[in-house]
Amino acid sequence: MKIREERSVYVGQVMSKAIKKIVEEARDNAYTEIDLADREIKSLNSVPILLQLRQLTRLTLSHNKLTAIPSSIVDLYNLEHLNLFNNFIEELPTSITTLSKLKFLNVGVNRLSSLPRGLGSLPCLEILELTYNNLNENSLPANFFLLADSLRALYLGDNDFEKLPADFGKLKNLQVLVLRDNDLVELPEELGELTNLRELHLQNNRLTALPPSLGNLQLGEARHVFKAEGNSWIQAIQDQLILGNTHVFESLKSDAYKQTYKSHVDSGIAPPPKNEKEKTLKRSRKKVP
Repeated sequence: MKIREERSVYVGQVMSKAIKKIVEEARDNAYTEIDLADREIKSLNSVPILLQLRQLTRLTLSHNKLTAIPSSIVDLYNLEHLNLFNNFIEELPTSITTLSKLKFLNVGVNRLSSLPRGLGSLPCLEILELTYNNLNENSLPANFFLLADSLRALYLGDNDFEKLPADFGKLKNLQVLVLRDNDLVELPEELGELTNLRELHLQNNRLTALPPSLGNLQLGEARHVFKAEGNSWIQAIQDQLILGNTHVFESLKSDAYKQTYKSHVDSGIAPPPKNEKEKTLKRSRKKVP
């Protein structure tokens, strides 16, 4: 056992020296990008020089063991691309919302149950990756939909959403929306206002019907993507899915479907029960070793 412990300490020291070398080289050469993926980093306090590299525009910290991001991340005010994928982060600091140049934020495969207040104040954010966390409709900050002008892609798959706020219709420039593997029981009519949408992923939810307003979207075109398997669709939707996406979106515009949809909603039929996910086995729920 002692030999294993000593070897672990040795490996940790070697890794720390390797990280230090990378960071110092970036500082000395004024590099604007740095990749520290898969380095067993548990805290950014162990890499103090990193948060002094104000010239950085791209920082990759994916596949580490980070549990928190310090508020001093704000000192990297030139960041445009921040990748925190696959860590153990439970909360993001509010200061991250002042990174005014940030275009890409990836916090997928973490342990987030909320998003920082003020997230909608990021004026340039185009891609927000939040897949595989513990988020739901109550996790979104009040100003989230102020991202309407900039946001192009939103990844919310593998979370705990049961409903979407009507304000989703404000994200007019959204081109990709991923909602697969949640607990969605309905979609708001306002999604039909997302006329720039090119990809919509709804797989493995508890949906039974699509609002007729989605007929305004061009998702039936061959070059676009619509995924809907793994739901308990009413027969009117199921029949069209067999024929193809073009038939689905054409049928949504018909008076017959609108009447079917209204009758279905008015019936008050309970949604399908939740599929109990094995969340304790999910990487996002595991405790830090």
